[in-house]
Amino acid sequence: MTQAAAVTLIPVPFPDEIRADDDLGKKILRALRTQKLSLRSGDIVVVKHKIVSKAEGQVVELSRVKASPTAKRWSQQSGTDARVAELALRESRTVLRKKVIGGHGVLITETRHGLICANSGVDLSNVNGGAHALLLPKDPDESAARLRSAIQRKTGASVVVIISDSFGRPWREGLTEVAIGVAGMKPLLDFRGKRDPHGYVLHATAEAVADELACAAGLVCGKLNGVPVCIVRGFRYEPGRGSARELQRARQNDLFR
Repeated sequence: MTQAAAVTLIPVPFPDEIRADDDLGKKILRALRTQKLSLRSGDIVVVKHKIVSKAEGQVVELSRVKASPTAKRWSQQSGTDARVAELALRESRTVLRKKVIGGHGVLITETRHGLICANSGVDLSNVNGGAHALLLPKDPDESAARLRSAIQRKTGASVVVIISDSFGRPWREGLTEVAIGVAGMKPLLDFRGKRDPHGYVLHATAEAVADELACAAGLVCGKLNGVPVCIVRGFRYEPGRGSARELQRARQNDLFR
């Protein structure tokens, strides 16, 4: 049996706010230098999507959003801000579920990226107090690839970049981090066809390692700590041209639609 390696989680706090058109790679490296840290080949850089979205200008001023009749009807039913509902509808391919729970309305949507999440990932927290809403990056995989390229060019270190967001899950309370963008590794570790220690051949086991790495980073980043980046060091990943889209379950295999 292969000896498991120790994994180290290194939080990287940011001293200042990210704004549109900021060079995110440069900001990350500056934050690392402030902490007297440097990247090594094999490191996995997990980045909260919010700073990616902010740098890419995916911030919408709510006062400029005109709600559609559909958004207004849902607002009246659910108590949700009609402008936020409008953004969630605009960012979606389809609405899968809608429900008011505890006085709070939630739209479960499939986003343009194919992600299944609440309100198309539209978020008001950690932006500027509610005057603006933050959207997901337009193409999280491409965002991860660009950031990885910039970091490697400036440091010479061969790294992986994962962009993460917080999602809810069927049947479980609470949020966990998931990988919505991946560059430099295979996001799934496929054990199908291999034997377990008792000789049983596995038929359906594929481990979502990119999601697990995002969750591990979430433990040290937190929600309110001003730590939007974590370095995961020591994890033996499978290099390759991976994509977070590989983690999205095909419609014909989806038990929840």
